[in-house]
Amino acid sequence: MQVFANVATQPERKTSKSTGKHYYEFRVAESQRGVDAQPTWYTCRVMKEAKPELDKGDFVKVTGKLKADFYLSREGKPTGTLLIIAFEASKIARPQALSVAEEG
Repeated sequence: MQVFANVATQPERKTSKSTGKHYYEFRVAESQRGVDAQPTWYTCRVMKEAKPELDKGDFVKVTGKLKADFYLSREGKPTGTLLIIAFEASKIARPQALSVAEEG
C-alpha cells in the first residue's frame, strides 16, 4: 500500500519487545484533495535502524503493508489503529497550486 500524507508526530525510536530490534514510529494524516474535514490516520513503523529524515509537518510517501492493530486502551476498552509496516518513508515535495497568472 502507498500513502501520501503529512507527518503528525516526530519519529520516535522504539525497541521491539519480541525481537529486541529497533524501529521508528510516527503518525501520519492522509487527506483527499481539497479540504478534508476527517483525514485518515495511520501509525507508521519504519523497520530500520537508521532514523528517517522526517520532521513533523513534512509531506511524505509511505510504502508498506497495512495491518489493523487492536489493543486495550488505558481505560480497558478495546480500540485499534491502522498500522503501516513501512519499508519506505520518504519526504516529497508538496505539489504547488497554479497561480492566477498561469491559469489565465
